[in-house]
Amino acid sequence: MFGKKKNKPQIDQEQLQLIQNAQRRIKQKKRFYTHLIVFAVIGLIMYTFNVGLGLADEFTLATLPWSTVIIGFWFLLLFWHFLNVFLFQTFMGKEWEQKQLEKLVSKQQERIEKIKENLKNEAPIIAETQLYNESIAAKKQVITIIVAAAENDAIGKDNQLIWHLRDDLRRFKTLTSGHHIIMGRKTFESFPKPLPNRTHIVISRQDNYQVPEGVIVVNSLEKALENAKSDMQPFIIGGGEIYKQAMPLADKIEITRVHEKFEADTFFPKIDASVWKKTSDTYHAKDENHDHEFSFLTYVKK
Repeated sequence: MFGKKKNKPQIDQEQLQLIQNAQRRIKQKKRFYTHLIVFAVIGLIMYTFNVGLGLADEFTLATLPWSTVIIGFWFLLLFWHFLNVFLFQTFMGKEWEQKQLEKLVSKQQERIEKIKENLKNEAPIIAETQLYNESIAAKKQVITIIVAAAENDAIGKDNQLIWHLRDDLRRFKTLTSGHHIIMGRKTFESFPKPLPNRTHIVISRQDNYQVPEGVIVVNSLEKALENAKSDMQPFIIGGGEIYKQAMPLADKIEITRVHEKFEADTFFPKIDASVWKKTSDTYHAKDENHDHEFSFLTYVKK
């Protein structure tokens, strides 16, 4: 009837592929048998002409009769064709290639799964390491100068402090404990021994300058800061020349300002109000333990 769709036959693709492979194999075998017959006929003709009739014996190739060489060459071609039809196509045909492909894909999938599993196990460690590195990177090292200076910026005479302020010494210990303290050679030599719970870095131009074990010796302020890069707040503690070099590099100044003027041979550099901003000021009056008035001041670079 008009308008009625005819049912189209459905072809099984797998069966079609099997038929096509069988047809291809039949063609290959036919070519092989054809070549075999042609080889036999040509070989017989060559042999008859060369051996039976004794013709063209004077023509040789590599000291062999020309017909023998041609027959041998023809046999090699036939042998190669035999291998291709009955060996390579049978055992290493499309089906073999597909199996090899599936095998390789399976191995790759196993490797990928192992890599995924390893990454899954390592992910928390990697995440923690990244967070730690980011937290460290987010923190900026604060290079801090710590000093006690008089109103006229005097800090010492004959490599000694001019005053003795108990609370100032306590504050120095509290702030610097657990940190690197950077100093010149003369400042280091003013100590009876290295201060506890601090890493000492001594700047000296002397070659082979002898120091106790654990004390680091360098020949410049830049190298001293390089050795203290793991410390988020290294302290520069003197003397006068080291303070002068450190002023452009420092981020903070912790100064005990003694409210008197003293005769001295070592002075602290002037604090430029256009560069430094005072953020803390704590006054301390005279008492039985302190012969001078003083203030704890904190400056940060603008």
